[in-house]
Amino acid sequence: MKKHIYIYSPSSAVRDKASFKRGVKRLQVLGYEVEIDEAALAKYQRFAGDDAVRIAAIDRAAASGADIALISRGGYGLTRILPAINYKALAKAIHKGTRFVGLSDFTALQLAVLAKTGAVTWAGPALGEDFGTAALPDDIMEACFDDLVTGQGEGTGWQLPKIKPLVATNSIAEGHGKICPTYDFCVKDATLWGGNLAVLTSLVGTPYCPAIKGGILFIEDVGEHPYRVERMVTQLLHAGVLAQQKAIVFGQFSNYKLVPGYDSGFNMAGVVARLQSQVKARVLTGLPFGHVATKVLLPVGARTTLAVEGRDAFLLWGHQH
Repeated sequence: MKKHIYIYSPSSAVRDKASFKRGVKRLQVLGYEVEIDEAALAKYQRFAGDDAVRIAAIDRAAASGADIALISRGGYGLTRILPAINYKALAKAIHKGTRFVGLSDFTALQLAVLAKTGAVTWAGPALGEDFGTAALPDDIMEACFDDLVTGQGEGTGWQLPKIKPLVATNSIAEGHGKICPTYDFCVKDATLWGGNLAVLTSLVGTPYCPAIKGGILFIEDVGEHPYRVERMVTQLLHAGVLAQQKAIVFGQFSNYKLVPGYDSGFNMAGVVARLQSQVKARVLTGLPFGHVATKVLLPVGARTTLAVEGRDAFLLWGHQH
């Protein structure tokens, strides 16, 4: 029986219709049954339909019974409608087996669902950006997506960049035994959460930002200069969010430009190093997730183990539905 994927547009309007069509076709070629929401290509101002249209689209995605509810794209629009979303219906759909997948603006809905219901959603690809590219979709992204659809994914790993002081070799593992035997650093059974940094920061102080203690926070962004990244991270620091975490994991921060002669050495590595000097949590980098072709899928809200051995980092979560 073919796995059922429901495509809907909860944020910005689809601008690139060709990538949308390519994405649908590629999912079909991969053997999935693809259902397209009636308002997936709607447009109102810069949005995929007005607020009521997009709220109804989310309702239909929750009622679809699909294995995967996949956003067409990110952009902007979800924070406008968070108070009107039926979180009980989303949690019920998730409990029945629908995995909600997306990134970017979708972070707002993911964190709101986590704050309101505790249900797990998935940080992962979007239809157009990832499956509808002019080139072939990234092999790793596609394999991780297939693992999610088939229920095979239990974790991910990556290699940390050769940059100090991102990993301390003398750190003490927090857990021992079958999962955390002799790692340089290990956090067991912690809530994995986060997503797009700008969207996350916009939710601080609202009912839609989950209060996670002892968590593993992952962040990514696109088109944000390091000084803006530092400003947002500093807001999270001042708000007390970072003090509650056991680890902070930087994903990919892409498509920004430094200013020669003006930044004078101010860069992302410096932002990360400064943050590590301000928090007790371990700060790691290089997670293959963000507005880039190669991305893994991550269960937002799941109990997760993070382990580091040398330059090898692992996130392990077992089966999540």
